Amino acid sequence: MAGQSRPDLIRIGQVTAPHGVRGAVRVYPTTDFPERFVTLKRVMIDGPDRAVGARFRGFVKNLVILELEGITDRNQAERLRGADLLVPREEVHPLPEGYYYDFDIIGIEVVDPDGRQLGRVVEVDHTSPVHDLYVVETAPGKRYLVPAVRRFVKEIDLETGRMVIDPIPGLLED
Repeated sequence: MAGQSRPDLIRIGQVTAPHGVRGAVRVYPTTDFPERFVTLKRVMIDGPDRAVGARFRGFVKNLVILELEGITDRNQAERLRGADLLVPREEVHPLPEGYYYDFDIIGIEVVDPDGRQLGRVVEVDHTSPVHDLYVVETAPGKRYLVPAVRRFVKEIDLETGRMVIDPIPGLLED
């Protein structure tokens, strides 16, 4: 994202509930790679000021069970309900070529093949059962959905913070 700072901490999960009576917690993974929790050694709770050791205990349904350093009973674990678990940006798993994290896409400039500025990506919508949609804001209050498929998205350059799209007629019209 040219001209914008990227987040230095990335959310990988959210504490949903205590697990047992000895302080373990259930975590809903907000990462596409829940297996990352198997080797997780440290995590930050709700920000950089509270880094703690973490130990993977297992998977239960779609949740991860973790033991967190200093959390030794159910009452302490209960106080973490809703807390975000974060890791430094440099610890996120690298993605295969052509795949991007939402935080890399949000904020980049969107241009047409001639270089004409069309707007900026303000959100990545994951609600479509077929593919993601990039929410492009062209002016305050004007937003358009661009399917995240090669037919429309011709290039994404994270170094320059630009996405080139080839919109079909009517895609960006009112």
